[in-house]
Amino acid sequence: MIEAAKIWNEPNNKSHWDILIDPDWVKFAELAVAAGKAIRAVHPALPRVLGGISPIDPSFMRNMQTRGVLDHFEAVAVHGFPLDWNLWQIDEWPNKLAEIKAIVSLPVWVTEVGVSSFGAEEVQAWGLKRSAELLIGRAPRIHWYSLYDLPSTWEATTRHREAEGSSYYRHFHMGLLREDGTPKAGLELFADYSHAMGLCQWFHFDDHRLHDAVRWMRRLGVRHLRTGLSWADSFRPNATDWFDRQMDALAEFDVTLTFCFTPEHRGIAPHHTSPPLDPNEFADFCAGMVERYAAKTGLKTGLMASPALIEAREQTCVP
Repeated sequence: MIEAAKIWNEPNNKSHWDILIDPDWVKFAELAVAAGKAIRAVHPALPRVLGGISPIDPSFMRNMQTRGVLDHFEAVAVHGFPLDWNLWQIDEWPNKLAEIKAIVSLPVWVTEVGVSSFGAEEVQAWGLKRSAELLIGRAPRIHWYSLYDLPSTWEATTRHREAEGSSYYRHFHMGLLREDGTPKAGLELFADYSHAMGLCQWFHFDDHRLHDAVRWMRRLGVRHLRTGLSWADSFRPNATDWFDRQMDALAEFDVTLTFCFTPEHRGIAPHHTSPPLDPNEFADFCAGMVERYAAKTGLKTGLMASPALIEAREQTCVP
């Protein structure tokens, strides 16, 4: 079941949005509003979540609020990796959430939190336990990143090797499972928290791990999953077939479905982080995926907003 639609991923991070082209996020705001409206036009109640921000920056959220973006969403999201990349300590998680809650009236989701096992698996296991202690009960959705390590032959395109040095390689070791699919120390520990903490797992085009991932998530008792469908991938041959297989395999989970990644030929610059030439093309992709995969009944909107608020927003969001 599709639980929510999430617009973009880490829009305030240069790994995911080209801030040289769009330094004030004017174009991102246009994209987010267009996508929010398009989703509401095809689905009367599906919760819309603004892409998780990393770093957790109150000024970015104020920017989105000023530009009217938050009027088209039912939740906002943050990402945090204090043991690996962020310049704050893990025990500051409650304060980081409070900084955003002080600005917005919407629920604040944590759609990525994780710890690399690059240095030691025991560090990851400890970080998982401490993150759960600090976040459960403070955020309505928490997604641990991630189930799998990145294959070492892949490029971690969402990180900048030249800027991060050795920290770049931490990104390859964020999974609870190693590259070969064997468990790390934190895997069984995660099962203790899966009633309140979901997973974030990206599946690449024709990802060979898809069905093994489903089996592991069942074993761990996972209910909530965050994954994505790539606008860029939608232009590949047989893209619809892959999207259908992915979503069929994940049908038993409550899925927060992220839409992102600009096709090279539809960006201002030829890169997946570029603002699109026409934000309405991205909005049409979002609407089409929602129409195809989101059931129109049984949605869990209670965590997001009251029926009255949803109704009021529908009146302003539908073109």
